[in-house]
Amino acid sequence: MKTPRAIRLTLLALCLSLAAVDLHGQAQATKKPYEPSSGQAGKDVVWVPTSQTLIEKMLDLASVTPRDLVIDLGSGDGRTVIAAAKRGARALGIEYNPDMVELSKQNAETAGVTARASFVQADLFETDFSQATVITMFLLPDINLRLRPKILDLRPGTRIVSNSFTMDDWEADETATVEGDCTSWCTALFWIVPAKVDGVWKASQGTLTIQQRFQRFSGTLGSTPITDGHLRGDVIEFTAGGVHHTGRVNGNSMKGTVTGGSNGTWVATRQ
Repeated sequence: MKTPRAIRLTLLALCLSLAAVDLHGQAQATKKPYEPSSGQAGKDVVWVPTSQTLIEKMLDLASVTPRDLVIDLGSGDGRTVIAAAKRGARALGIEYNPDMVELSKQNAETAGVTARASFVQADLFETDFSQATVITMFLLPDINLRLRPKILDLRPGTRIVSNSFTMDDWEADETATVEGDCTSWCTALFWIVPAKVDGVWKASQGTLTIQQRFQRFSGTLGSTPITDGHLRGDVIEFTAGGVHHTGRVNGNSMKGTVTGGSNGTWVATRQ
């Protein structure tokens, strides 16, 4: 049988244990939800929220529709992914900070777009985003440049939109600046991944030699210099000897129509 002293000590221990449980419960209940702050450090860049006005402009430039898969590189609190999902697109955010990922999921649930918006905690340099039809990003120029080879290997026609920062000497196809609620970082830059046409082609009009620089190119058709060579995804245009060529590139072949001189068609095969 326990002595009165032993009983008192047992009761005291029980009370202390219950008090500790209660304090822990109160601490859990009063713990504040995660709130990111503008300028906070990340793995490769600091986080700065993109204004909603610029997000909508970026998605407009990329002509996002429900047929698209939008992947946001460095998705932060998920606002770009959520905006794309509200347009009916499937959208994925790639974010290194796990707290941001959880916050993004909560924000998507609040917005009612969890069926179309998803988020993964991952390093964007180690992630496959080759299935995207649209890439959005707000990264620093050196990060853009590191990603550029991988982006240029995406399917021709993939649309790329960056908040404010360039791709070095890969000139943007379009730029747009917004006002409204945007007071800083208010410019969107837009590119379309061009088909790869550099090299020598056997064309119906002779040897076609192309020197490509991103979406622009020069060269010769036979002995005639090419002018105004331009690619928009897999769509190719150039002029040679006053004859305008338009067509589509499909891997190692391309074909299209010619206007000026004798109208007709043209085909070319990569040598």
